[in-house]
Amino acid sequence: MNKKKRHWLWNVLIVFTLIVCILAFIEHYKNWHKIEDGELKILSGIYYQAIPVSEIDSVEFVDKLPQMKRSSGFSWSAKEKGVFKDSLTQAKVYVFVDDLRQRKIRLVHHDSLKIFLNFKDSLQTHDVYNLLNTELMANLENQN
Repeated sequence: MNKKKRHWLWNVLIVFTLIVCILAFIEHYKNWHKIEDGELKILSGIYYQAIPVSEIDSVEFVDKLPQMKRSSGFSWSAKEKGVFKDSLTQAKVYVFVDDLRQRKIRLVHHDSLKIFLNFKDSLQTHDVYNLLNTELMANLENQN
């Protein structure tokens, strides 16, 4: 039997590709968020937003996403992520939704940029909403 050995470079390339695919899946699997230094940071795969809490104009819950056209992103099962265009104003809308069946946080910042956000755990969504709403009210009181 004549067996040809595969070159070690191919083995390294295969393992490297598998690691990259697993890391990409982990990044897109859920929304990663952090509120620190006065900024809300949201990461989901290649989509990242850093919003100064002082620049948030409104925070509210919505049941459904409005009619939008996808610029880039993906939908999978009950997940919706990416950059969309509002069908009325043609403004950019960032969507970080882990479960379409649950309520979503609609966040408006810099007067017209919108973000729709929720997490798999509805309690986590409510906690983030309450925190952002508290920060918004504190900022409004400081301005007056």
